[in-house]
Amino acid sequence: MSAFHDVQGKTVLITGASSGIGEATARLLSERGAKVLIGARRGERLRTLSQTLNAAGGEVRYRSLDVTDPADFAAFVAYAQEQFGAIDVLVNNAGVMPLSPLRALKLDEWNRMIDVNVRGVLHGIAAVLPLMEAQGHGQVVNVASLGAHYVVPTGAVYCATKFAVWAISDGLRQESDKIRVTTISPGVVESELADTITDAATAEGMKEFRRIAIGPDAIARAIAFAIAQPADVDVSEVIVRPTAGSF
Repeated sequence: MSAFHDVQGKTVLITGASSGIGEATARLLSERGAKVLIGARRGERLRTLSQTLNAAGGEVRYRSLDVTDPADFAAFVAYAQEQFGAIDVLVNNAGVMPLSPLRALKLDEWNRMIDVNVRGVLHGIAAVLPLMEAQGHGQVVNVASLGAHYVVPTGAVYCATKFAVWAISDGLRQESDKIRVTTISPGVVESELADTITDAATAEGMKEFRRIAIGPDAIARAIAFAIAQPADVDVSEVIVRPTAGSF
């Protein structure tokens, strides 16, 4: 029997699923038999992805989602219930990373990171927690970062948001004996995250930093591993980084 047999038949909601880690996770979980609802702001990409996965035999739905809007997140979860019934897993993956030195005073970007990376995670938890507690089971997978464990120059605010994700995750884990909580902390991964950097010097430095990036499918496999564990096993955190580098 496949090591991932416990993924089959589960209903999994994935945010930030229009590219990168979210897209890779949707592809892998759909391939392994999960029922998947994908969400992101870019609805056309979601539609294309869902069509591709359904054509390959998957059971995938999509809905545009702004994680910074708690009402929209609640509607996203309600749509999953309407389509699939019980909700087994929420993967809070949506995130932004417009790095810059603090002296650049990019307040709008700081606030955007707080809104998406922290409030977005909280909105997701708020949307699924009552349902999961009522049904007596569930799992929240929060995608953090190695930036949840240390701070680098230009990353003060971004790392602060990921420290917050780590703290929120561990707090939720300790407060519930029904819900499994997993933090996934990726190192350097091929994605569109760096595309949001507007500080020219930081963007240039990021090119070298990301030279040894691993593919998003590596993170998808870690997420699938955590989901596939027996109900009495909580994989609390997984750190995944390139073998060739320290980040």
